[in-house]
Amino acid sequence: MRPLSARSVILSVLLGAHPPEAPVAELITFAEAFGIQPTTTRVALTRMVAAGDLDRTDTTYRLTPRLLARQQHQDRMLSATVEEPWDRTWRTVIVVSSGDPAPARAALRTSLRDHRFAELREGVWIRPHNIDLDWRPADNPRVETLTATPDTDPHHLAQRLFDLTTWAETATTLITAMDHTPAPMARLTIAAAIVRHLLTDPLMPTELVPDTWPAAHLRATYANYRHELADLRNSLLQT
Repeated sequence: MRPLSARSVILSVLLGAHPPEAPVAELITFAEAFGIQPTTTRVALTRMVAAGDLDRTDTTYRLTPRLLARQQHQDRMLSATVEEPWDRTWRTVIVVSSGDPAPARAALRTSLRDHRFAELREGVWIRPHNIDLDWRPADNPRVETLTATPDTDPHHLAQRLFDLTTWAETATTLITAMDHTPAPMARLTIAAAIVRHLLTDPLMPTELVPDTWPAAHLRATYANYRHELADLRNSLLQT
């Protein structure tokens, strides 16, 4: 994997911080621990303010509302849980409008994917009805929702729609990489990849995945790394 840029290192620490802010001196020291020179960090901070990624108040940098919304969404997705037992129904969203502007169509598709729906065919999105990810389409006149029970084998349907085999293989690769990588920048890079992968976790019912399904292990791996990162940050503050 390509090492993270200074911008990505800064975002990694702020997206994982609550509140999502830090003094400039702390960000510079933190970035140095990953091999990034202070001058490079200062340039990145200036560019991030200009790009609308960060707000600056005196000597403190904070995520802007746009990235704060991203953090909140990321936190919700990473903490999402599967409701058991599953009643074998599937939540279905049907796009009933036509002729919408391309940006509106793209935004709806992104929202559905972010909330773990898969497209069965154009305009028809489904997933097992076993999670509540705070997506409320009832007020959207462009869609209709219903609960259905497919006649086909749910295991085959889940595999076809969500490509569970590939997701599991990637998760296992990331777990192995984190377990065998000692270098700080490489570990941070792997952790960022883990977050991206967890944000695509299909959150399947246990009935639809094998006993070796690695999602819980991957979440534990990331949780352990967050503790490691917090310990590093605290140790840097004490020096």
